[in-house]
Amino acid sequence: MNETLEAMAQAIFRDWFVDFGPVRRKLEGATDPISIMGALTPDPARAAELAVLFPDTLGEDGLPVGWSYRSIGDLVDITGGSTPSTADEHLWQPAEHRWVTPKDLSNMSDLALFETGRRISSAGLSKITSGLLPAGTVLLSSRAPIGYLAIAQAPVAINQGFIALKPTGDLGGPYLYLWCKANMEAILANANGSTFQEISKKNFRPITSAVPDDGAICRAFGKIAEPMFARIVSAADENRTLAETRDYLLPRLMSGEVRVYSNPA
Repeated sequence: MNETLEAMAQAIFRDWFVDFGPVRRKLEGATDPISIMGALTPDPARAAELAVLFPDTLGEDGLPVGWSYRSIGDLVDITGGSTPSTADEHLWQPAEHRWVTPKDLSNMSDLALFETGRRISSAGLSKITSGLLPAGTVLLSSRAPIGYLAIAQAPVAINQGFIALKPTGDLGGPYLYLWCKANMEAILANANGSTFQEISKKNFRPITSAVPDDGAICRAFGKIAEPMFARIVSAADENRTLAETRDYLLPRLMSGEVRVYSNPA
């Protein structure tokens, strides 16, 4: 279900912000709002609200009228992290704050990051200039390898292996997550390095994409995508709880510490 929901959100993102589907369908003669929106919603009133947000024509630059290419660094706050000295135990104990490394994302099957392998102390947190990033921040691994993606479900600090994108009022976590997915080729093309490929914040910030000058379309996308992502997060959390219960019970069942009794009735 999570794979399907993410694929649906990604398809809508690509249709709106990459292929300009609603605008192109208007140019092809579509007048029915449901058709203009590619049958996104069967509700005529809702489809009409969405269809009117998109212009009727493309400009000479190939973009919908009223849209422009803008760098991601101009749209959201982008930051990185660091690793406090591991030789100083004071920076790690007591273990208070989640601290993420790309390894935490390597075995994830969903986009929701709930927990981290290590935590740092408040003293350690003070050594990381980006501090504690809010829940909803999109995390992109920037090296070894490039391209792991997750959305933090709790405040986190990050190490130097990430580029973090903080959501804004118009561009929420789902938009930024899907933006990274849609622009992964450009991200990889801007990477460099002799030992291993890395995308620096300096090279990441100038990556451009088509964005409507009016934030109404981005906000409308958020209203559609955020419930989808909320369902993904809910299911991922349920899976996590079930896995923890399994890992707790299975060894005890096999050792005989816990027994299963059937009801004779």
